[in-house]
Amino acid sequence: MFRFDENFTEEDLSLVTDELDRNYLLKPNDVLQLNVFTNKGERLIDPNFEFSIGNTQGGQQHLQLGDRFQYLIQADSIITFPLVGDMNLVGLTLYKAELEVAAEFENYYEDAFVKLSINNRRVFVLGAPGGNVIPLQNENTTIIEVLALSQGIDRIAKVNDIRVIRGSEVFLVDLSTISGMRNTNLIVQPGDIVYVEPWRRPWLESIRDASPLISIISSAITLALVIQNL
Repeated sequence: MFRFDENFTEEDLSLVTDELDRNYLLKPNDVLQLNVFTNKGERLIDPNFEFSIGNTQGGQQHLQLGDRFQYLIQADSIITFPLVGDMNLVGLTLYKAELEVAAEFENYYEDAFVKLSINNRRVFVLGAPGGNVIPLQNENTTIIEVLALSQGIDRIAKVNDIRVIRGSEVFLVDLSTISGMRNTNLIVQPGDIVYVEPWRRPWLESIRDASPLISIISSAITLALVIQNL
């Protein structure tokens, strides 16, 4: 699986040695969850639980919107939120997007405070660890974190042959030595495929492939012995 064909050259294989931390930029097809608070987010730090759900203070309820709703950034970069309507947030970090959306909600709520989260960022891990879909809940998630979340690497994995496939690019990661791990600081991106090459054991594979034939022969011999002893 994911073997290199005869047209694949070493120039096509990149080794990432210095991946600088950076904040994720919103893209089309991202799914956002929106939470809007009034009073500069007072409910977020409510120490006395004065703004618990259903309670009011001064005849006015503290509002929170969007807890159960998700919003898709369309292919044309437009996302539609309640009240404020269409917005273009593509190319912004979450922090800048929150400021943009909060400014729009200022027209409806006093001192609006907005929290956005991305709900569909994930990485796919295949190969020796099995098939796993790892949600990216944090910014700048490294390859080490992804492998740890996918049950780690056991003895059947080639730790010197880990491939990260990102579109048309392929990055090679070598974790067989400390120096190799230090020299590889790869930050994964949503949609990346992480493939851990397993060790091949031809003799075991041959036995497994021949198991049905061995079983048939064994059954035939057993049947012949039973008939002979009748």
